[in-house]
Amino acid sequence: MQTNSKPTLAVALIVKNEAQNLDACLKTVADWVDEIVVLDSGSTDETEAVARQYTEKFHTNIDWPGFGPQRRIAQQYVESDFVLWLDADERITPELQSSIQAAVAKNEPNTLYNICRLSWVFGRYIRHCGWYPDRVVRLYPTKLTQYDDSLVHEKVETTSDMQVKELSGDAIHYTYNDLHHYLVKSAGYAKAWAEQREKRGKKSSILEGMVHALACFVKMYIVKAGFLDGKQGFLLSVLSAHSTLVKYADLWIRTSTEKPKD
Repeated sequence: MQTNSKPTLAVALIVKNEAQNLDACLKTVADWVDEIVVLDSGSTDETEAVARQYTEKFHTNIDWPGFGPQRRIAQQYVESDFVLWLDADERITPELQSSIQAAVAKNEPNTLYNICRLSWVFGRYIRHCGWYPDRVVRLYPTKLTQYDDSLVHEKVETTSDMQVKELSGDAIHYTYNDLHHYLVKSAGYAKAWAEQREKRGKKSSILEGMVHALACFVKMYIVKAGFLDGKQGFLLSVLSAHSTLVKYADLWIRTSTEKPKD
């Protein structure tokens, strides 16, 4: 790590079977970051080969602990002053690149930065449905903080003495390859959500799931103007409502039903 010059910047990713996305992602950062760290959780495709075209800092942790813990492990390999977190299906635009570089150069104390993601879903950029602007904290000084230990929907830990600033420009997010990819991905999130709630002693019911699912659709399609995103906005609102019902149903099955007696 450099100490007598401008602050250094690492890009960190946690991946699994992302060979089709990883090259395009890393191309948008390779020329201007100081370090790339990739933590793989057991890929069976060419993910490692693609990653090693850009970095020798390719590590594996096959014993999947959840999204938050996996990111915490990955951060242990980061040596640079700042860490920028990306997913393999994201791309940094030139405007966002300039904003990131300016923030790192300024190096304000106790400051984290969020980026805005613009998602491409089923053939269209989604600018409503509550999906845009989709701001998430992704850039911060490596020694300042880290992700929490949530199994899913993990967040960067912040305290009252920290400030979060917005970066200009978008990260393009190619969220789903197709409908099957959406269903598989959402099922995984639902499972992790239910497991996490179960460990906390929470319970649910089918009625609660139905209420939350209906509320999800109304919020996305009507309140958040998903109808302005055309057919994709309608489909995404319906699918999100379905995913909401599934996660509550999963929790209900786990905590309120019995297995057959032998």
